[in-house]
Amino acid sequence: MKQFLLASGLLLSLAAPVLAQENIDKSKFRQLAQELPTPNEYRSASGAPGHAYWQQRADYNIKAELNDDNQSLTGSETITYTNLSPDVLTYLWVQLDQNIFEKNSMTNLTQTNRVPDKPTFGVAEALAEQTFEGGYKIKSVKDANGKALPYVINFTMMRIDLPQPLKPKQSVKFSIDWSNNINDQKKQGGRGGYEFFPEDGNYEYQMAQWFPRMAVYDDVNGWQHKQFLGTGEFALPFGDYKVSLTVPSDHVVASTGELQNMDVLTSTQRNRLAQAKKANKPVLIVTPEEALRAEKNKAKGKKTWTFVAKDVRDFAWASSRKFIWDAMNVNYADKNTLAMSFYPKEGNPLWGQYSTEVVAHTIRTYSKYTIDYPYPVAISVHGAVGGMEYPMISFNGGRPEKDGSYTERTKYGMISVIIHEVGHNFFPMIINSDERQWTWMDEGLNSFVQFLSEQEWQRDYPSRRGEPRNMVEYMKMDKSLQQPIMTNSESITQLGNNAYGKPATALNILRETVLGRELFDYAFKEYARRWAFKHPMPADFFRTMEDASGTDLDWFWRGWFYTTDHVDQELTGVKWYSVDTRNPQVENTKRRAEINAAPKSLSQQRNLKDIPKTLVDVKPELNDFYNTYDPLAVTEESKAQYQKYLQALAPEERAMLEKGLNFYEVGIKNNGGLVMPVVMQMNFQDGTNQIVRIPAEIWRYNDQEVTKVFVTEKPVASFVLDPFQETADIDMNNNSYPQRPQPSRFELFKEQPRGITPNPLQQQMQRQGTTRPGGN
Repeated sequence: MKQFLLASGLLLSLAAPVLAQENIDKSKFRQLAQELPTPNEYRSASGAPGHAYWQQRADYNIKAELNDDNQSLTGSETITYTNLSPDVLTYLWVQLDQNIFEKNSMTNLTQTNRVPDKPTFGVAEALAEQTFEGGYKIKSVKDANGKALPYVINFTMMRIDLPQPLKPKQSVKFSIDWSNNINDQKKQGGRGGYEFFPEDGNYEYQMAQWFPRMAVYDDVNGWQHKQFLGTGEFALPFGDYKVSLTVPSDHVVASTGELQNMDVLTSTQRNRLAQAKKANKPVLIVTPEEALRAEKNKAKGKKTWTFVAKDVRDFAWASSRKFIWDAMNVNYADKNTLAMSFYPKEGNPLWGQYSTEVVAHTIRTYSKYTIDYPYPVAISVHGAVGGMEYPMISFNGGRPEKDGSYTERTKYGMISVIIHEVGHNFFPMIINSDERQWTWMDEGLNSFVQFLSEQEWQRDYPSRRGEPRNMVEYMKMDKSLQQPIMTNSESITQLGNNAYGKPATALNILRETVLGRELFDYAFKEYARRWAFKHPMPADFFRTMEDASGTDLDWFWRGWFYTTDHVDQELTGVKWYSVDTRNPQVENTKRRAEINAAPKSLSQQRNLKDIPKTLVDVKPELNDFYNTYDPLAVTEESKAQYQKYLQALAPEERAMLEKGLNFYEVGIKNNGGLVMPVVMQMNFQDGTNQIVRIPAEIWRYNDQEVTKVFVTEKPVASFVLDPFQETADIDMNNNSYPQRPQPSRFELFKEQPRGITPNPLQQQMQRQGTTRPGGN
């Protein structure tokens, strides 16, 4: 501790250094003017759609038939494409995403691999020549009069040449007939496909990216015709759909949109569905017993289900005779939505207990943070696809063991994937970002709201993503293994961390630490409101968040989204100063206590033993005044001097003196390069503490090292940076003063006998003597 004297009338000022232009150009607080596109009449500087904003429209009438004998699909579609742009179009681009399953697709040709040291039959089969004949077989492309239109297929994109230019505000109608084999999802992977159940010989079909679809034409990219390689998903225009699906007569179909011909259901099923529309808990439409009978009987006839969907950007469906079906009503903001789940018996008991409740919960929470859910239904389907989303419908994993037991990981994994995929209705199915270019605008924003929803499902829900501390291991990786968030979808090597986890973490930090919940929630909801049923770009999100929160966040976007910098703040040292009161009764007593508490040197300790008596001890006549003089004794003269000093002080100066303040000069370094707010906890000697939150702008003059003076009335025992681990700081060992090592553990393992250890639920079942969870 050091003391300093307060001089009357002295003003201490800390002047900011003047930055040279070259330092300004390198500053982490420079604006994103060069990185973001220039605002225009289509996209404003505030982040809102401009006064001349436009987007195209594509309406579909589709008829398709599912062949359950050879797992194939035959379809015919009529597309009405409306040009709402100011441009004249001479051709159209259509997406053929199923073509990734062709033998010579760009996906297959560019896939890198190697032969392992000990290849298994499964590995050999995967490396062998592809036997699945995937991809579209385009039978015809015709205009409204039935005349053939010229077209060219470029891997997963098809250009259709128009007989005459399509002018602004005009529409063109054309048709495509096609067929394709449906992929075995467990073997070929993909966003959809079928799953075969050998125990009963039945199939479940999850049909996604199953028909030729219009590509987006917008004011930023023109045609969005980046090839589909399997990672970047898709961008599509909005439109209305009428889809008729012919399937085996005993199949149950789950689909985007609303069922138009209710006569495909039995009267009992229609009655149950009517009950579900008023129920606040799931009602079975197709019971497990009814699904089991259908599995065994396998009807040979056919039935056509017709669905209509308004203002959607895509259409997906699922079909199986194995489906159990339940539903319940969700009322939010005086609007009713039918939440539904479709699942084979293999999904129970988890799916019957949780799925539809999770769908309902997701609709409520996402609506609270974004916009009110606008569609009439929201569906979760269980099958081989682990997690994939489409308007009003999602495909989700999470299957218990055959005995019905499940691990905690399986349970929460299922709940999380349903929240995530149903949540995709908002990002990007309604707030329609370009997934093929910017995965984070889809997955990152959605993972963030998923985290908010999970925490409202259960206190201390074990969320995988969202908490800053969960991102530390990725952010401390070698930078050569990372890419900035602002990286094209197909080029990201750490997709889960970079496109899901890091953006979700960044937004959580922005909400909790940088802006606070009130400012963030308002701005985030405003972004959703502005861009619902439109096509936002990154700049629209960045600008809206700044505009609606009234906060310059360019430093935040630059650090988190445009670089691979990380957070590592270090507390380098603390200097303690206290004010000298000049009161001899106070200061002398304090000084005497310090002297008495000071440790004796090694020489002093040994001399006490080795020198029993000094010369002065032997000859007292050598003593004089100074041998008995006590410089810390309080005298009348010192008291008088103190009173004279007090009388010279102004009232406010005397009040400052009497407070007995402590001044702590704290040094902080930014080792990671990513500037962030400084969150400092001061732990006082009396056991209390105080949190001080300093905005990131503290680094604006020097983004590498700063000092900050903290003034307290109580003495501080210790300082801790980021005590709640809210900034994703990668090294907490240098965050304390005095330094406090972080605990770590290692476990000692003993080799276990071969075999599978029962999961906790199975152990409970064994103790209770039951064969299924909840009883015999």
